Amino acid sequence: MDGPEPGDLADLPLREYIPRSCLRTAESPRPRARFAAVDSHTHLGRWLTGGRWAVPDTSAFLALMDECNVAAAVNLDGRWGDELEANLDRYDRRHPERFATFCHVDWTALAGAGGGERLAASLCRSVAAGARGLKVWKDLGLRVRDADGALVLPDDPRLDPLWRAAGELGVPVAIHTADPVAFFDPVNRHNERLEELLAHPDWSFAGPGFPRFARLIDALEALVATYPQTTFVGVHAGCYAEDLGWVDRMLGTYPNFHIDIAARIAELGRQPRAARRLVLRHPARVLFGTDGIPPCRSDYEIAFRFLETADEAFPYSASDPPPTGRWPVSALDLPHRVLEGVYAGNCRRLVPGLAPAGGHP
Repeated sequence: MDGPEPGDLADLPLREYIPRSCLRTAESPRPRARFAAVDSHTHLGRWLTGGRWAVPDTSAFLALMDECNVAAAVNLDGRWGDELEANLDRYDRRHPERFATFCHVDWTALAGAGGGERLAASLCRSVAAGARGLKVWKDLGLRVRDADGALVLPDDPRLDPLWRAAGELGVPVAIHTADPVAFFDPVNRHNERLEELLAHPDWSFAGPGFPRFARLIDALEALVATYPQTTFVGVHAGCYAEDLGWVDRMLGTYPNFHIDIAARIAELGRQPRAARRLVLRHPARVLFGTDGIPPCRSDYEIAFRFLETADEAFPYSASDPPPTGRWPVSALDLPHRVLEGVYAGNCRRLVPGLAPAGGHP
């Protein structure tokens, strides 16, 4: 039962305000993807979980994938060296075609002369061991510093050997540059992600020690433009879900640029007509992904509903209130021919060796 109402609702704290919509709209649950899907953006390793495996029971996770019609998953937590081997043993080698693990590089290798060559050599070793791509996190541009203490941005010329090696090896680079635009704005009453930033103050990059969002996104474009033989996947809706015109221009200008939708249903679903137009204009360049650590059933069900149905004004998260902003989303109702590519075909083309269509579950 609901608790008693506060005495003066005019002074109700925002954190206690949880409105319930009076809209009665269509509800079209989607417990399974219409077509066998590849989750191109998952975190299954130990990198983000304090040293424990994000998936403690691999068999149970595979059962969930089967129930949701997810044929394969890309694990972005491979790191390098022994940690990469541990991920490959746990996922790729034990369950061939169901998992593809991406590696990272150790940015401390930039210290001293020849740092770029050392990073390229690390990537070559990881790919030889079985890594299927390179994951570049947002720390490049926001946290990574060279031996002199200067921030290293994605378009730093010292990284040239790394980007060239990725192209020569034929492995995609899943790159996360910057973060939501609001994370770079002042944390005040006008910031649309204020609740989120109050809960996670270290997520704010508004201070003087960080580049501006525009500088980081310009660095991403410079990187994509400079290395046309290297395939880049701008994760989180091209790293700029707040400006789909920019994303559309990138996809139209650079054939080596792709995007995923991971963790951006909240942004895409509040501009559903623009988001749908973007996918229909570039159907071979958009990848399905969740950014789950690891994905859960509700992650998949909400994503399937978002992509497949014409439902309006529904929650983008099972959390109440939702984590990134207090708004509902509307779905994209993508045509079946486009869904097949977004769900799996586009990722299979970039990451060969995943479960073929109809192969799993």
